[in-house]
Amino acid sequence: MSECCFLLPNLQISIFHRNNFPHRNFHPSISLSHRSKLQSFRTSFPTQATSTSSTPMDVQRSEESATNTHSSSPMKLLFVEMGVGYDQHGQNITAAAMRACRDAISSNSIPAFRRGSIPGVSFGEMKLQIKLGVPHSLQTYLDIEKVKSVFPYGKILNVEVVDGGLICSSGVHVEEMGDKNDDCYIVNAAVYVGY
Repeated sequence: MSECCFLLPNLQISIFHRNNFPHRNFHPSISLSHRSKLQSFRTSFPTQATSTSSTPMDVQRSEESATNTHSSSPMKLLFVEMGVGYDQHGQNITAAAMRACRDAISSNSIPAFRRGSIPGVSFGEMKLQIKLGVPHSLQTYLDIEKVKSVFPYGKILNVEVVDGGLICSSGVHVEEMGDKNDDCYIVNAAVYVGY
């Protein structure tokens, strides 16, 4: 039987394992000193996941990414919507990108802007940044203005197109649907919403 022991100030928790590796029927027996202090410890400290093995460089990277994905942008980020769009027939990358953006925004509602839930921020101050993952060879065929037309409101600050998405076979070539071949185009979208 092996023992795993956690030491906290004025508190010791020991978990005894029957084997070195817990298995499906594992039932640990927990020995507690100062049981009442464990309860107060649980309620008085917020839970936060931390990594004890992170290097200073890892911490710096995570802090940079946590502050803002677009650190140079004049936008306070509230949330990010993500979507995927396909064009299975017709080989139209713009149609796939528009579907990806619709997918990103279609299952969300943003009442905060219209109801004035953010102090000092009016509905007209909603801002969007759009990032599209598009296969490199198709990026020149993408009509950005048509993609922008998907968004009913919000000032679009920029549309960034990066290598991504996918070209794969749809499994069938249907000339009646405008197919030139059996290619299916897939685009990924991330929509950053803020003010």
